[in-house]
Amino acid sequence: MAKDFLYILCIVIIAAGGIPKGYDEGGFSASTTLPSFVNDYNLSSKSATWAHDPQGLATRKANINSFGVLGAAIGSLLSIAANDRFGRLKCWRGYFLLWASGLFIQMFASGNLSLLYFARIWSGLGAGALTVVTPIFLTEIAQARSRGLVVSIFMVFLLTFLSIGFFVSYGAAQGLPATPLQYRITQAVPLIPCGMAFIASFFLLTESPRWLAAQDRHEEAMAALRHIRGGSIDSTEVQAEIEEIQLQLEIRRQTLAGVKLSTVVKEIVTIPSYRRRFVLAAAMQTVAQWSGGNGITYYIPQIFELAGVTGGNTSLVTSGAYGIVKLVFTMVFAWGLVDYLGRRFCFLTGLSMQFICHFWLFLYILLLQPKGSTAGSDIAILSIFVYAVGWSIGLCTVQYIYGTEIFPTRHRNVCYATFSSLRWFFQFAVVYATPVMLTSLKTWGAFLFWACICAVGLVLLGILAPETKRVPMEGMDQLFAGPWYTTYKAKYAGTTIPDIKDVGSEKAGGGRRTS
Repeated sequence: MAKDFLYILCIVIIAAGGIPKGYDEGGFSASTTLPSFVNDYNLSSKSATWAHDPQGLATRKANINSFGVLGAAIGSLLSIAANDRFGRLKCWRGYFLLWASGLFIQMFASGNLSLLYFARIWSGLGAGALTVVTPIFLTEIAQARSRGLVVSIFMVFLLTFLSIGFFVSYGAAQGLPATPLQYRITQAVPLIPCGMAFIASFFLLTESPRWLAAQDRHEEAMAALRHIRGGSIDSTEVQAEIEEIQLQLEIRRQTLAGVKLSTVVKEIVTIPSYRRRFVLAAAMQTVAQWSGGNGITYYIPQIFELAGVTGGNTSLVTSGAYGIVKLVFTMVFAWGLVDYLGRRFCFLTGLSMQFICHFWLFLYILLLQPKGSTAGSDIAILSIFVYAVGWSIGLCTVQYIYGTEIFPTRHRNVCYATFSSLRWFFQFAVVYATPVMLTSLKTWGAFLFWACICAVGLVLLGILAPETKRVPMEGMDQLFAGPWYTTYKAKYAGTTIPDIKDVGSEKAGGGRRTS
C-alpha cells in the first residue's frame, strides 16, 4: 500500500504541470473581465478612447490573451531539445520557475501594457514547455498496464483548474473591492498548488528512469525505478521493467541509427502512405483549432453574454459550469469512450455537435436576438454546453491520439514536433482572431465561419481518417495502403489488440480475437 501511495503521489506532483496552462485559459482569461483589470488596462467599451475605435479595443483584448499562447507556442518548441538534453525533472522544475517569474511580473504590471505583454509571453514560455515535458514524464514513469490512465491525469489537472479559475474570478468579483489586489489575488491562485508540487519534487521525485537508461546511466535508472515503484532493487518486477526499457531503447537505436533528418522528411514527402498520414494529422490539427474550441474557451464569459446570460458575475459562474462539463466528458472520453466506440465515431459525433451548435448561435444572433427571443436565448445557452460535450469527446483529444499512433517510430518525433508547433501557432492565431472576428464580422459571422470549418472537417476527415481502434502501431501501414478516397473504410486484417473486457475471457478460453 505504501509503495502504491508513493507512486500515486509522484503522478499527482508531476501532473501539476498542467495547472499553469489550464488556469491561464480559465482564471486569467476570466480575470481580464474584472472591474479592477478593466480599469487598469483601459478595456471598457464605454471609455472615450474606444468610442470610435471598437476594433482597437478588440485588438487590445486579443493581444492580452493571445500573447500568453504565443509564448506557450515558442516554449513548447524550445523544450523539445531541452527535455532530451537536461532530463525531465530538471526541465520540469525549470519551466515552473520560468512560468512563475513571468506570472509575478504580470500580476504587478499595474497598467503598464508593454510590461504586461512581455510578462504574458515570458510566463507562456514556461506554461507551454510544461505541456510538453509533463505528459512525457508521466509516460516514462507509468506502468504499462495503466499508461493511458496516468497520462490522462495531466488533462484532468488542466481542465480542473480551468474550471476553478472561473469560480475564483467570480468570488473575487463578489467579495473584493475593485482595486489591483482583486485581479492579483485571482491570478496568483495557481502559485499555491504549483509551489507545493515544486517543493515536494525535491523530496519525492527522481529523474525519469527511461531518460536515465537512454543516457546509459543504468544504475541510476534502477535506483529511480526502485524509488518510484517502492520495491527492492533486486525485485523481479523492477528488474523485468528495466530489461524491457533497455530492449525498447536498443530497438529504437537500431531503427534510427544513421537516419538523417533530411531522409525522414524526404520519406514523409515522397512515400504516399506516409504523406497521407501527415496530411491527415495536419488536417485534424487545423480543423480542431479553427473550429472554435480554444477561442470560445478563452472568451467564454463574453460568449455566454452574447447568448443571453445577463450580468458579468453570472456569466463567470456559467463559464465555470462550462469548464466542469469539459472536464467530465474529457474524462469519460479518455477513460473508456474512445477505446469502446472508436476514434471515428467520437470525432465525427463531436464535430457534428459543434456544427449544430455554431449554426444555431449564428441563427440566434442574426435573427432571434434582435427580437428579444427568450426561448432562442435559452436554446443558445444550452447549445454552448452541448458544444463543450462535442469538443471534449471529439477533436479536443482525438487529434493527439491520431498524431502519435499512425506514424512509424523513425517518423514519430519529427511529426510530433511539427504538429505541436502547428497546434500552438494555430491556437495563438485563433485566440488573437476571436475578439476581432466577433467585432468585424457582426458577431454572427464568427459562428458561421466556425460552422463552415466544422462542415468541411466532417467531409475531409470523414474521408481521410481510418478507424485505428485496437489496431497495433505496426499494422497502420495496412490502413493507408489503398487509394486515399477509400481510407475511411480501411480495415486491419491482422491480430487486433483485445479490449480490456476481452482479456479475462481470452485468458479463460486461451483464444485471441482477430478482425
